[in-house]
Order: sequence, then structure tokens, then C-alpha cells
Amino acid sequence: MPTDLEIATSTPLRPIESIAERMGLGKEHLEHYGDYIAKIKLSARSLAEPRARQVLVTAMTPTPLGEGKTTVSIGLSDTLNRIGVPSIVTLREPSLGPVFGVKGGAAGGGYAQVLPMTDINLHFTGDIHAVTAAHNLLAALIDNQYARVTQQCLLPREIVWHRVLDMNDRALRNIVIGLGKEAGQVRESKFEITASSEIMAILALAYDIEDLKRRLANIIVAIKPQGAPLYARDFNAPGAMAILLQHALMPNLVQTIEGNPALGHAGPFANIAHGTNSVIAMDIARRFADIVVTEAGFGSDLGGEKFFDLVSRQKGVRPPDVVVIVATVRALKYHGGIARKNLLQNDPTAIERGFPNLAQHIENMRFFGRPVVVAINRFPDDSPTEIATAAELCKEIGVPCFAIEVWSRGGAGAGNLADEVWQLAQQDHGPIRFVYDLSDPLPEKIEKIAKTIYGAAAVHIPRTVLAKIEELTSWGYAMLPLCMAKTQSSLSDQPDLRGKPTAFTLEVRDIKVCAGAGFIVVYAGDIMTMPGLPESPAAERMDLSADGIVSGLF
Repeated sequence: MPTDLEIATSTPLRPIESIAERMGLGKEHLEHYGDYIAKIKLSARSLAEPRARQVLVTAMTPTPLGEGKTTVSIGLSDTLNRIGVPSIVTLREPSLGPVFGVKGGAAGGGYAQVLPMTDINLHFTGDIHAVTAAHNLLAALIDNQYARVTQQCLLPREIVWHRVLDMNDRALRNIVIGLGKEAGQVRESKFEITASSEIMAILALAYDIEDLKRRLANIIVAIKPQGAPLYARDFNAPGAMAILLQHALMPNLVQTIEGNPALGHAGPFANIAHGTNSVIAMDIARRFADIVVTEAGFGSDLGGEKFFDLVSRQKGVRPPDVVVIVATVRALKYHGGIARKNLLQNDPTAIERGFPNLAQHIENMRFFGRPVVVAINRFPDDSPTEIATAAELCKEIGVPCFAIEVWSRGGAGAGNLADEVWQLAQQDHGPIRFVYDLSDPLPEKIEKIAKTIYGAAAVHIPRTVLAKIEELTSWGYAMLPLCMAKTQSSLSDQPDLRGKPTAFTLEVRDIKVCAGAGFIVVYAGDIMTMPGLPESPAAERMDLSADGIVSGLF
């Protein structure tokens, strides 16, 4: 079987105007980035009203290499188009950190990819760089005023806005700045990855330019000595930041291998942010399709829960009509106690032992009042017995389950899944149910998520965090939704706890308000906002030939 890169580079690409025409868009609504990529101008909204149904694709707790949600999302959208249902898939933009780190490329795989894969995985249209520039511009404006001690006099510990970089670089987690003549006072600071920037979340959640500027103005960057917050607007920053982000606000139009439209926009991670593509991309897609397939990062405990409790509360977002949970035989065996090196061995009993993890994710999504379908992303080494065991276990709890082969067959590999999804999506399932009410006290919101979604027995919030909760409540932000930051490797906050942990206490380490984005981040367990590279980074296996051919990007 050829590699993802070989499949991508051997696939003839259609001019992006033809992809836009399939949606009903003319060239006047496009901003070109070469022959095969374009941005869709926000004026395209005037052509049609939102009509499409919404499909959310999430997953069980993944193995370290992931379970193929992006691949399944693309393949499902292609299959829906094959059966005559106009569909658009909306995805996040890949971050350079994971691309050069563990996972390599993040544009799908096999015959379920979005193209041009190399461009999408690397600089794409520069959206993530624009977020980096806007974030660091604000940091520079703060430090400029701080160094000059003009209007604001801040202590180093009172500045809460740091810098970002779209790369996994552990050496920048904790740094010292201000060294050298006239560089300002020496102080400790840090870098975080761009995907964790509040500006990335703002880009993903803003409805239009005015909403973008309002959210940028409301970013809290420092705390005054008397305890009141300082905002980006206090440093006259939002106008210049908006200029840097004006093109990034438009979603990017690309194509699947089968020539169907795909929108890639924004890139918040789901373990440290909310983990879905932009409100604008989903809103525009819903105006030019009958069904929109959207991927949420990591498992239902992260991107899935946040889509319902946080994203679907935003203007322009339709709550999911149906949820697809991606599972793999490997992940089931992994949560059944099998070591990574032995995951290729045929072991149906391990499937049974690992199934409680998948069952918890199913119940998580059922909680919100939406039908759930399980898609087993089939690998060539999966045995028929293992597939049958997983399907039978799903049947016992009343959940449709389909083994699909979109990686090897593209849109031809998920016919039964697409039929089921389309039938369920057309039904009226009533209003969704939220895990918490926005009016709930913050500790109660945290506890409801921990116990309902993670299965925690208890929650521990230390006094220091309770003091911060009291502070942000006094600022008027207690009504905001939560964005839980925790490990993706377990339902719990402890990455080594596989399966379905129960007798654990969720340890809350910190909390902060992202007033511009409009949510509160709760840090649970040992979570890092600047990842590091693995022992053997994917970057070490990449190369560029003399004639410009990329290799090793998978």
C-alpha cells in the first residue's frame, strides 16, 4: 500500500474554482492562495441561509498515535457525497508542533485526505503565523510600556500574557527576558504553543470582524496591584491585532481526494483549548451543504464535551444532530491492558476488557440527548473476530456500530455508516442537554464535568485555586462556560490510567479566565501548554529533494 504522501502527490488536483462552484460560490467570493487553495470571503454568507445538519466526530480515549478521527471525518463526508447528500467536512488546521513531533501530518490519511496535503500541513495560508504575530505583538506592547514605566507600573508576577510559538520546544517553557541594555527589567516568562493561545480560540469562536475586535479588546493581560484586571484595550492593541488577523478570519477552502469541498480553519488543541475548527467555517459550510461533518479533537471527554457545552453555545453554531465515535481495535486492546508492542496480536478478550472505555464515551455523548454511532476505523491487521467482538458489544448497549475502511477505500469504505448518519441526522431530537448551567457556581461546574464525563469519584480544588475562583467571580466572569485542560491519554487526569477509571480524584491545579474567548480554563493534573519533541521526532525522517519533492511527511 502506498504511503499517505505518495497517495496525495499522485492524485490530480482540481482547480479550486471548480470546488467552489460545486458549493455555489463564484470567484468573486474567493481569495486565492495558488491554484488549489482559497479563502472564502465572509460576504459569501449573503448568498444563502444555514440549512445543513451537523455531525460531530469524536473518539474513545486514543492511543499515543491517535485513532484516525480526521481520516474518518473526511471519508464520511466523501461517502455522504457519494450517496447523493451534499456534504462539507470542516477541520482544524495542523500545527507545526505535532507535524514535526509525534504524529507527522494531520490532513487525514490514505484515500481519505484533504489536499494539497503538504501545503496544509506546513504553512498553509499563514493563519497560525498570523495568530502568533498578533499574540506576540500584544506581548511586545505590554513589555514596551512596562519597560518605559509610563502609564502602567506592573510587577513581573502581575503580567499574565506571555509569548507563543507554533513549535514543540521544551527549552522555552520557562525563560528569562529583559537581559541586555534598555531591554526592560529582567523577569521570568515563558512560551506556549500557538494552538493554546487565547487568540487562537478567539479566531475559532469569533462570528465576524466586529466580534473579533470585541473579543480581542477583552483579553486580560495583567492584574493591577489592587487586584483589577488590565485588558488588551488598555494598551491600545486590538486595532493592530485585528489587522494582522483580517485574512486569517476567512476560512480556507481545499478539496478531498475525491474532489469534495473541505474547510480547514483555526487550530485550537482539545487538551488545552476547545478543540474544534471555527464558527465561521461551520456557519459558511452549513449554507452550502445538506450536512456538515466536524471533527472535535481527542476523545468525547475533551473535544466532544466542549463542543456541546462551550462551542454550541456560540452564535452561528448548530448543536450536533448525531455523534460519530471513532474506535479502533488497537485502542480497545490498549485499554484492555495490552502493551503497545503487542497491539497487533489477535486478542478478542482484550477487546472485552477495553470496551468499558468506549462505553463511557458512548454514554458521555448520549448524555447530551443526541444519537450515537460507533465507527470502527479498520486497520489491515485487525482480525474479523476482533471486529465482530467490538460490534457485538456495541449492539448489547443499543448502539449502531460499523467497521469502515476509508483509509484504504476512501468514500467507498463507509457506505453503511453514511446511510445511518444521514437517517439519524434528519430526525428531530429536541433541544440538547448541557452538563452544567452557566449560572452554576464554578466549583459545581467543575464537579459536574468531572463526575459526569470523566467518572471521577471526587474533585480536589486547593485553596490557591479557590482564591482565584473568588477573584474572577468578583470580576463578573463566573457565568462563562468551562474549558477543561487535562490529559488526552485517559478519561481521568492521570495519563497512565487506562480503561474506565472510577476511584480517582480529579486534581485541579490552576484556573484562568479567557475573557476575550469567553470561557474559563481549568487545569487538571499535569498539563503542559508547550509540548516537547519525542525521542525520535518525525522531523528527523523528513527531507526535500533537489527538485522540490517532500518526503517523510505522513
